[in-house]
Amino acid sequence: MKTILVTGGAGYIGSITVRRLLEKGYKVVIIDNLSRGNKKSIPPGVSFVKGDIGDKATVALLCKDHKIDAVLHFAAYAYVGESVNNPEIYFENNLRKSITFLDTLRKQGVNKLVFSSTCATYGTPSSSPISEDHPQKPINPYGMAKRAVEDVLECYDKAYGFKYVALRYFNAAGAAYGIGEHHEPETHLIPLIIKVALGQRDQIKIFGTDYPTPDGTCLRDYIHVLDLADAHIAALDFLDKGKSTAFNLGTGQGNSVREVVEVCKEVTMHPIPSTEISRRIGDPPELVANASKIKEVLDWEAQFGIKEIIQSAWDWHKKNPKGY
Repeated sequence: MKTILVTGGAGYIGSITVRRLLEKGYKVVIIDNLSRGNKKSIPPGVSFVKGDIGDKATVALLCKDHKIDAVLHFAAYAYVGESVNNPEIYFENNLRKSITFLDTLRKQGVNKLVFSSTCATYGTPSSSPISEDHPQKPINPYGMAKRAVEDVLECYDKAYGFKYVALRYFNAAGAAYGIGEHHEPETHLIPLIIKVALGQRDQIKIFGTDYPTPDGTCLRDYIHVLDLADAHIAALDFLDKGKSTAFNLGTGQGNSVREVVEVCKEVTMHPIPSTEISRRIGDPPELVANASKIKEVLDWEAQFGIKEIIQSAWDWHKKNPKGY
């Protein structure tokens, strides 16, 4: 039985992936400082260390005590707007602490890691759908820090034989295992629309209706968190081959803001009032993954579409209208 260390395992995506790992027969150890995770989302009986990945002594002891075979590294701040307003904490938390963490792992003989990266490393794409060889030119500190960690991993592979898979997420959404999105503040489109359906917000703002897309609103690639979890497990298997690489994690299908609003109306059976306002600076017209590489190499592809994603999110928010 392999033992997997999950950083940020009390977070939204991390805690769902932990449950998937347990189903697949892995032993799991979680480290999370709970600054943005929630202890209630950790499954009973799972080894949990409240600690920071930048704490060398804690991570070293954890590796010794649990004989870690590989790592899923979710721990990070993930608000683009916050990263623009306060880049210091993003370079400190997402980059510097990740480097410290990698160095501690190496010294403990742990040399396999799946990294939660992001399509934000591509910046404003020059073509769509986006393939992994598209130039990475991030336009905000969040994407810059993630890109920098990918660069560090590539160097560590060449110098030290540290093997990694970087998974560049597109728009994670949905709910599973009784876990859903609960962020403070909430910035993601689907939970914001659901808040309107629940009467917690008066309306949804549509930023920009004059983009070069079929209905004038931005296109995004939404992927269910269960599909994300399965991709991480497939990446763990790939690491056993002694290779490193990066994969896009998306469906290859884009849904516009208007389409998402309409599907939410259908699923929730509630009106969703909206207000159309001007574009936000830095919003690319289209962010859609070319997911052919991960299909070819890992035989992974998304199983859930936009309606199933929204249905799972709606079911969770109805049961948990105040989140955790």
